[in-house]
Amino acid sequence: MKAVKQPADINDERAMRITKLNELRDIGINPYPAHSHRVHSLKQALEKNEGNEIISTGRIMTKRDMGRIIFCHLQDESAKMQIVFKKDAIGEKSFDILEKKIDVGDILSIIGERFTTKKGEPSVLVKNWILLTKALLPLPDKFHGLQDEELRLRKRYLDLAMDPNLRKLFCRKSKFWATVRDFLLEEGFLEVETPVFENTAGGADATPFITHHNALDIDVYLRISMGELWQKRLMVAGYEKTFEIGRQFRNEGMSREHLQDYTQMEFYWAYADYEMGMALVERLCKHVAQEVWGTLKFIIGNHGEIDLNQPWERYDYVKTIKKIVKINVLKASEKEIIEKLNELKIGYEKQESKGRLVDSLWKYCRKQIKGPGFLINVPVFVSPLAKRKANNPELTERFQIIIAGSELGNGYSELNDALDQAKRFKEQAKLREAGDTEAQMYDEDFVEALEHGMPPTCGFGFSERFFAFFENKPIRECVLFPLMKPENFEDKEKK
Repeated sequence: MKAVKQPADINDERAMRITKLNELRDIGINPYPAHSHRVHSLKQALEKNEGNEIISTGRIMTKRDMGRIIFCHLQDESAKMQIVFKKDAIGEKSFDILEKKIDVGDILSIIGERFTTKKGEPSVLVKNWILLTKALLPLPDKFHGLQDEELRLRKRYLDLAMDPNLRKLFCRKSKFWATVRDFLLEEGFLEVETPVFENTAGGADATPFITHHNALDIDVYLRISMGELWQKRLMVAGYEKTFEIGRQFRNEGMSREHLQDYTQMEFYWAYADYEMGMALVERLCKHVAQEVWGTLKFIIGNHGEIDLNQPWERYDYVKTIKKIVKINVLKASEKEIIEKLNELKIGYEKQESKGRLVDSLWKYCRKQIKGPGFLINVPVFVSPLAKRKANNPELTERFQIIIAGSELGNGYSELNDALDQAKRFKEQAKLREAGDTEAQMYDEDFVEALEHGMPPTCGFGFSERFFAFFENKPIRECVLFPLMKPENFEDKEKK
């Protein structure tokens, strides 16, 4: 019977590499020198003419021994390039060390001459090389990479090392936030920083994380918005255009669209209303899409092609729900809404308020909307920080970006009536007392700030969910190092 080849044990591989490491040290080679002299990136090396000297560095991604010649592919951040070692060119001793002690994954510095192989591949004929880093563990298989999703996210550095397209994704993400920042600065907004720790978590409907501040001996909340109530205080102070980009934290469920800590942008614009906000946001979205992806047309989920350049529609909250599920949420009782949720098999918690129940209905309807467009005419009972509409006080001047069945940004004409705000905070406080951990807290200091007078203001924010949607990927895939349970977590729990 033919023996079945067993996969190599990673611990055996590590042991062999440590042996090579010690052997390198024994012959006077430092496997981890501090200095590396690089003149050319590999991309620059590829662009050089034949005969030019190349001084570059990179990680060995492949190694093929052909006797008196060794072919490798070296990779740095910029590119991957073939390098060729000939025994006659580097000497027998150097070649022997390379052949027997150097592995895929090791990092080298090379000096050589640019040439092109008979097969037309741009290469470097190496004349001298120096080991910069001896890798003790191998890279994943070059053909299959990391197949297990959890392992890919847990060992993200390997996934990035093996997948150039993934590295490009995070370059786009960096450009995404840089483009947002540059657009707002060009529009005259001032970038600000507001507290991450708060005595009162405000600015959103979300369950906050709680931690203890040892120096003050108090419990504090990690912010759940990008300084919404602080930026509004800045409007009171006399600033007219501010924005912040930073991390915020919500102790809620995980899904394709949700994480617990993520990057968010919010801006506040004095003497502007939600109509002005929608116009600015549409321009911002189109500008970012063009700059980052080079197009205004995207395939997202099962919604087919979405063209940001077509006219953006307006979706009336109450009318849309009535059209899709045949219920008027302004007139329906809580019992009727629950019956509709049960009919549609939409989950909800027993202690939820009418606002939460209606919001669950809306999210069901939203999934059926392709976009692009804006949700408008949102009821007051689901918008505790938005200004009422003058012609219909049951509704607010709130808007949301709706694309591919999801909400990708939220804004409104901010409530600046201090007495109305205090009343709504009290209503939210009752919901918290009844068990709604996402209901907003009463922020007495913010109400006092409003009493000093805040001008009419439009506020808006979106998170990195926007980026993930336009990449057509789950948001977790668009985070460099998503939070994971520790390895063997279940075993540790049992102990």
